[in-house]
Amino acid sequence: MDKVKNIDEMPKKSPLSLQIDLKKFEKATEEEKKQQDVMSESVSFFRDGMRKLMRNPLAVGSIIVLLLIVAMILIVPHVVPYSYSQIISVNGKRDKTASNMAPFQYSDKEQAYIAEGGKVFPHIMGTDEMGRDYFVRVVYGTRVSLTVGVFAAIIVLIIGVLYGSISGYFGGKTDLIMMRIVDIIYSLPDMLMVVLLSVVLREVLNVDQFPVLQKIGTNMISLFIVFGLLYWTGMARLVRGQILTIKQNEYVLAAKVSGAKSGRIIRKHILPNCISVIIISAALQIPSAIFTESFLSFIGLGVQAPMPSLGSLANAARAGISVYPYKLIFPSLLICLITLAFNLLGDGLRDAFDPRLRR
Repeated sequence: MDKVKNIDEMPKKSPLSLQIDLKKFEKATEEEKKQQDVMSESVSFFRDGMRKLMRNPLAVGSIIVLLLIVAMILIVPHVVPYSYSQIISVNGKRDKTASNMAPFQYSDKEQAYIAEGGKVFPHIMGTDEMGRDYFVRVVYGTRVSLTVGVFAAIIVLIIGVLYGSISGYFGGKTDLIMMRIVDIIYSLPDMLMVVLLSVVLREVLNVDQFPVLQKIGTNMISLFIVFGLLYWTGMARLVRGQILTIKQNEYVLAAKVSGAKSGRIIRKHILPNCISVIIISAALQIPSAIFTESFLSFIGLGVQAPMPSLGSLANAARAGISVYPYKLIFPSLLICLITLAFNLLGDGLRDAFDPRLRR
């Protein structure tokens, strides 16, 4: 017997039969079929958020730009044969004619060396006033600025989450006292604190005993201290507000009744439910820290010479902006790219993970 391919082709139902008459049912529309597929699919909160993030073209473009920048600062130092403090030399002798060269330009000595059959790696972004390869300095400056931004965001994340969690969970007088401390810290001028700490640390701290600290300099140490002292207040307020709302839920009360300790309740039940807000705030904190470091380096309070940063490179290029404008364009362009990429990524994370913006 041939199989029935359509409901209309089925034989007429007998009046005495208990079989269901399929002709009384309507066919499912395409929209109802899609709804059934979505309802039957089980995805986690993180996977659902990442799927929404990947549908955002600006966020995806920002991720690609940041990955390219990270790949550049990791690969270029191993490919380009110059260091950030190395003065250009030909056959082991310093080339005094290699200063302030335009991009992809060779000095007279380099051209003569090439004519003799030698090989010289091109100066992609030219050289600076001391005859150092500018491309390598920009790459190292980008590495310093990104490191400062990520490290500062980690400091803000740890201190802000811990402080805001304690304040929001315990509430009452504890919350009142802790928030008044936040208000006092929030009123302190951050730039003035950086300047004062730089002066004090330069006199008190002996960085010569620590090679790593000597390379970073007292200005950057003071900047990290200021981030640890002042910049976590916004994160603390945000986490506190989230926890004040979440701790009223029934599953938190059930955890208290079951005898769970406060630390476990915060760690296992409360923080996971506000992790999206924490991730978004941390992503937006990185460009803020990068911009702050670039500004401080621009006014001479950033990394210590000869270690470059994007702000210090822009400051050094200020003197010859009318003659060598490219020296200011390259670091400024990277600052704009990094800041814009992180801001767009933060907006994309907010749209993907914030439950209030979900449709």
